[in-house]
Amino acid sequence: MLRRVIDYGRPYKLLIGLVLVTILVITGLSLIPPLLMRSLLDGAIDAKDIGWVTRLGLGMVAVPLVSGAVGVVQRWASAFIGEGIIFDLRQQLYDHLQRMSIGFFTSTRTGELMSRLNNDVVGAQQAVTGTFVTLVSNVIAVVAVLIVMLRLQWLLTLLAVAILPLFIIASRRVGKLLRTVRREQMEHNASMSSHMQETLSVSGALLVKLFARGSYEEQRFEEHAGNVRDLGVRQAIIGRWFFMALGLASAIGTAAVFWAGGVMVINGTLSEGTIVALSAYLVQLYGPLSGLSNARVEFATSLVSFERVFEVLDLPLDVSQPESPVVVDHMRGEVEFDGVSFSYAAGNTGGLESVRRFTWGGVTEGDEGVEAAPPTGLALDGVSFHVNRGELVALVGPSGAGKTTTTYLVPRLYDVTAGRVLVDGHDVRDWDLDALASGIGVVTQESYLFHDTIGANLRYARQDATMEEVRAAAHAANIAEFIESLPQGYDTLVGERGYRLSGGEKQRIAIARVILKDPSILILDEATSHLDAQSETMIQEALERVMQDRTSLVIAHRLSTILSADRILVMDKGRLVEEGTHEELLERGGLYAELYRTQFRAVEAGLAEA
Repeated sequence: MLRRVIDYGRPYKLLIGLVLVTILVITGLSLIPPLLMRSLLDGAIDAKDIGWVTRLGLGMVAVPLVSGAVGVVQRWASAFIGEGIIFDLRQQLYDHLQRMSIGFFTSTRTGELMSRLNNDVVGAQQAVTGTFVTLVSNVIAVVAVLIVMLRLQWLLTLLAVAILPLFIIASRRVGKLLRTVRREQMEHNASMSSHMQETLSVSGALLVKLFARGSYEEQRFEEHAGNVRDLGVRQAIIGRWFFMALGLASAIGTAAVFWAGGVMVINGTLSEGTIVALSAYLVQLYGPLSGLSNARVEFATSLVSFERVFEVLDLPLDVSQPESPVVVDHMRGEVEFDGVSFSYAAGNTGGLESVRRFTWGGVTEGDEGVEAAPPTGLALDGVSFHVNRGELVALVGPSGAGKTTTTYLVPRLYDVTAGRVLVDGHDVRDWDLDALASGIGVVTQESYLFHDTIGANLRYARQDATMEEVRAAAHAANIAEFIESLPQGYDTLVGERGYRLSGGEKQRIAIARVILKDPSILILDEATSHLDAQSETMIQEALERVMQDRTSLVIAHRLSTILSADRILVMDKGRLVEEGTHEELLERGGLYAELYRTQFRAVEAGLAEA
């Protein structure tokens, strides 16, 4: 792990060299004042030389002035290194998280990720800049002071360093203890961050208010914050006892040197100026020795931050970029499932925190919209079908049949457990991930919008889209008239998760976003059943336009979609049980006929009456 830590400093080796030079200069300057005091007591005063005294006084002023200027340079260089390392770590972490599959995020709390990206990265940076600079400065200072002290009086110097084992013992004991406390503190901080993120988001705050659980959440937060507080107090007390031990060790060494030095001055074997200089150097010796002991403790606790950062960076990519992706000029839109089986449990990375939901079959489930897995443990079991280019295929079946899971495997949000998913005859695992995603458009049941303007949310599909193209997509999605009626038009902020808009408005913006993307394959999980009749009609018209001349795989909630489909795939408990047109499936009298009688016939009768 130390080798990995050092690697983060390699890009800044020139600046690190500059820091080392400044440390040497500052350490050398700090050795001068005691020698000036010795020269004053043993030379200038005895010689009654006013000029000598004046020069010594100017030297006492010049030393801190030069040292301060060099310290500014050191601070600039170390800050640049520190902020650069923060940037590098955060960027590497974020890039790695972006490559993780959806399965990772369904089993990881967002607050935990935020804690790793913020608190742990800063802690790791402090280990490199703060602890490293302190460690090197103190080592150089101790060596330099010992050399000067040995030249002044070797016997007293040996007496001063005789207490060194006391520093080592204290740092060894406290280092292990504080490392454990630090890890617990980070874990509780992450839990507190997760709780805040969940309950202070729009969705979380709405849920808390609707169920009047404010007091309950306050108690939960109090528990998390209390754990953080208690560990902070414990860390402070341990640190206070540690510094008290270091102070006691320094006092013992100073007292021993003072006593022996005083006896030598009385006996005439040591000058007064020398004992004064040695006394000043004792401060410069024990200060860095205490710093080295504390640096060992800080380094041990700081490594916890690196451990937590590396835990994320070392997570395997369960959906990885192929080494030699297939090269395709343009996606045609042909989709095939070849004996596909899939289990969420088999593909689950476990995430950073085991926050998982469980299905009626006892198998770990994914995020919103993923159906319950069947008792076999497979969300899909040996599914095979073929969708021709430009064909509209409807997926129907009871809840938990595997419909949404099927749509997740086409854009490779998950990798299959067995079998193959092919697009244009190529296994999706052989496609470049970005090329695959760019050719597939997905509209989910819950449309997600960023806290940004309507225009920015639309352009998320194509950053280079012109305003005319944006307006055309909005018109095609039946949302342009609404947007243009707003005071700020396309510059209107949609709010957190788009909460300033109605469900139908959000859905139409999501459809416009997909239209702007212009994909070859369209995947729709229709979300019109919970909308008012007007919104439902407008969305259905928009969907019919967007499905033209595209391969469309639709989870059908409406009879009109089923009737207009070229084929219907009927799924049940992870298996494809029936396939055909509406009329063919009704004639068979199987599951589809049963679903039609219970779910769709009343709708058809209502349409006939209308």
